[in-house]
Amino acid sequence: MSNLAGAVWRKSTHSGANGDCVEIADNLPDLVGVRDSKDPIGPALVFGPAAWRVFVRHVKQH
Repeated sequence: MSNLAGAVWRKSTHSGANGDCVEIADNLPDLVGVRDSKDPIGPALVFGPAAWRVFVRHVKQH
């Protein structure tokens, strides 16, 4: 299990106004956390920084 203690969460600029929001914590050196803003104590996906960059690059291309 990854340690997200100290994560600073921010809402994605692409989140919808209807509450469909994704929050990202990219302030930690070795991981990027992604969670549903409606469930902040629920599960989070965790990516390594390189995998996150590949994911974001791919999403921007499509």
